[in-house]
Amino acid sequence: MAATLEQNQDRFLSELLDWLRIPSVSADPKFHGDVLRAAEFLKARFEEVGLDNVELCPTAGNPIVYGEKIIDPSLPTVLVYGHYDVQPADPYELWTSPPFEPVIKDGKIYARGACDDKGQVYMHVKALEVMNQEGGLPCNIKIMIEGEEEIGSSNLGIFVRANKEKLAADVILISDTGMLANDVPSIEVGLRGLSYHEVEVTGPNRDLHSGLYGGAVPNPINVLCKMIASLHDEDNHITIPAFYDNVAVLSSEERAELNRVPHSDDEFKQSIGLKDIYGEKDYTTVERIGIRPTLDVNGIWGGYTGEGAKTVIASKAFAKISMRLVPNQTSEEITALFQKHFESIAPAGVTVVVKPHHGGEPVVTPTDSVAYKAAADAMETTFGKRPIPTRGGGSIPIVAMFKSELGLDTVLLGFGLDSDAIHSPNEHYGVFNFLKGIETIPHFYRNYAAAMK
Repeated sequence: MAATLEQNQDRFLSELLDWLRIPSVSADPKFHGDVLRAAEFLKARFEEVGLDNVELCPTAGNPIVYGEKIIDPSLPTVLVYGHYDVQPADPYELWTSPPFEPVIKDGKIYARGACDDKGQVYMHVKALEVMNQEGGLPCNIKIMIEGEEEIGSSNLGIFVRANKEKLAADVILISDTGMLANDVPSIEVGLRGLSYHEVEVTGPNRDLHSGLYGGAVPNPINVLCKMIASLHDEDNHITIPAFYDNVAVLSSEERAELNRVPHSDDEFKQSIGLKDIYGEKDYTTVERIGIRPTLDVNGIWGGYTGEGAKTVIASKAFAKISMRLVPNQTSEEITALFQKHFESIAPAGVTVVVKPHHGGEPVVTPTDSVAYKAAADAMETTFGKRPIPTRGGGSIPIVAMFKSELGLDTVLLGFGLDSDAIHSPNEHYGVFNFLKGIETIPHFYRNYAAAMK
């Protein structure tokens, strides 16, 4: 397998760069044609590697790219999930190279979507090609890649519920996560959920002259800032009533095990240019990221933000606010709590509207399953070290949906790194990681097929 990969790695990389050149930004309607082009590109690659029943499955939004290879119905079936849409690249001026003109520098592929998730999806496509060149597949494979993950996957659940027989499998395999380091392999076994909102604060019925009206009317921007500031106390606990009521509390033994993960606060600070760490009192950095809920402002705007000065009191102010959730919390519960609380703390003189966006549920996946062991053994084979199970701070809402709708657990076999700058300018993905993924994935299939006999 290593020889086949080495012989083809330049072509594999070239194909990935071609795909990364397509700006498949699902959040911005002006890129809709490019999103469809990215789907067509992937469909063609599915066909080239020999998948059957390849199709663009229509949804109310962007299509789902689907293909399968059923070599023997009596063998186990793995359903691979990923996404071909990417985050907006803004602000473009902070990129050191254009986000949709991929370049390889210092062993890293720089482009929007390089790691999240095009680079990791493409590992699976090329792993299938490698296996086909070396004797074929050891089990059945279905692969489903959507185009709306970055905007909440609103149509994926509808598609899954309508196609349960089509998607019937024994386990889900996803590479949309990361590992601790290139020399410290790991597998994420927990993900946080999500509750996302946009809030609008309205004061006067129009923008006002700050000299004629300042001090006599509520300024929506000032009000919004005070409301947001009140959402945390001095210990960085979230102040929404009942917010923590259902939070799963780990034992001291479980917390000690979690903190065995190699971590340095000094290196963490240095990597992102911080002078000091920050977070909820009485929890470590590892715990704050992996097992505690959070509330963060993702964007805030209002008033005049152009060049020069304009002395104005804005009529409206806006913010986008998200909460990461942990086991036993639900997005429905937290969405209702946030909306009620945020509206209740608005002072007289302003009107507050809370607009819930998408949400997702937290999950913890088993570490004693056949599939997890197959993945751990695969990483041990290619990295030479046993991977460490970790709790991830991010959210993949569809993991909980797959469990509830298809009854399937998920293995999160990701190869990204925290330093890959996903969702940020200068996103990148290591060439080592891309190739190591292609090398490792076939071992997972072989291990899983052998264990399921």
